[in-house]
Amino acid sequence: MEFFRIRKDIPFMRFALVFNAISTLTFVAAVFFLATKGLHLSIEFTGGTLIEVGYSQTADLSKIRKQMDEDGFVDTQVQNFGTSRDVLIRVPPEKGAGKADVGARVMASLEKVSNGDTPTLKRVEFVGPQVGKELFEDGAMALLLVVFGIVAYLALRFEWRFAVAAIIANLHDVVIILGFFAFFQWEFSLPVLAAVLAVLGYSVNESVVVFDRVRETFKKKRGMSTPEIINHAITSTISRTIITHGSTQAMVTSMLIFGGAALHYFALALTIGILFGIYSSVLVASPLVMWMGVSREQFIVAKKAKPEGMTDDGACV
Repeated sequence: MEFFRIRKDIPFMRFALVFNAISTLTFVAAVFFLATKGLHLSIEFTGGTLIEVGYSQTADLSKIRKQMDEDGFVDTQVQNFGTSRDVLIRVPPEKGAGKADVGARVMASLEKVSNGDTPTLKRVEFVGPQVGKELFEDGAMALLLVVFGIVAYLALRFEWRFAVAAIIANLHDVVIILGFFAFFQWEFSLPVLAAVLAVLGYSVNESVVVFDRVRETFKKKRGMSTPEIINHAITSTISRTIITHGSTQAMVTSMLIFGGAALHYFALALTIGILFGIYSSVLVASPLVMWMGVSREQFIVAKKAKPEGMTDDGACV
C-alpha cells in the first residue's frame, strides 16, 4: 500500500555528514544532561509508601491528584487498582515520616474530596529503596539483553556492518529520550522504561525495512554506486514509513491527550522515540553503513566451480 511514489531518488547521502553532525550534537547534549541533572526517578525506583483505598462508587482520580498536590504531596502517583472503585496511591519517601503518618495524611486529603463517599483504607505498605534498586538494575539488564539480541539478529540476517550501524542509531534514540527526561526532569517510571524498550524494537524494525531494500537493490541494480543504492532504498520506502509511523503516532497522540496522568509520560516517551526513530533509522544508520564500506560483493554468493566433466545437474559427461 502506497499513498504516493517518488519517481526520482532523493540524494539523502549527499547530506550524510550534516545528518550525523546533528545526531552527534543531540547525543552529546543528552549525555550532558544525564550526567549533570540525572533522571527524576519514580517511586518504583526510589521506594516510598503504597496506600490502597476503596470507594463505593467510581473514584475521581483527577480530583484526588489535585487535592494531594494542594496538600503538599509532590510527585504522587494515583491510579486505579483492579477496578474503578479501588485506588492505589504511591507517595515518595519523606524524611522523618513513618508509613502510619503518611497514611493518615493521605486519608485526610481524600476525605476533603470524598463528596459523601468516604474511602476505606485497605492497606499501607512501605517500599524500601533496595526494591527500587533491583528494579532499576533489572531494567538496565533488560535493555542490555535487547541490544545484544538485536545485534545478533541483524548480523545473521544481513551483515555485521548493518548490525553495528543499527545498534548505534537505535541507542542514539534511547539516549536522547533519557536526555529529554533528564533536561525537563520528567518522572522516569516503569511505564517509561517499557516505552524505551518499545522504541528500541520499533526503530530496529524501521532499520530492517531500509536495510532489506538496500540488500535487494544491490542484487538487482548493478550500475549504481553505494550512495545511489542507499538513496534509492530510502526513497522507495518513504511512503511505507509515513503510513506506519503516522498511524502509530496517531494512536500514541490519543494516549497523550486522553490517557490522563497515568499514561502521559509513557506516551511522551513513545512520541519522542518515534520522531527520532524515523530520523536515526533512515538518516543515521544508512550513512554509517555506507561509511563502513558496504558493497555489492558482500551480498553476491559466489558460484562454486564445477569439477571438470560434470554437468549442472551433477551428472558425469
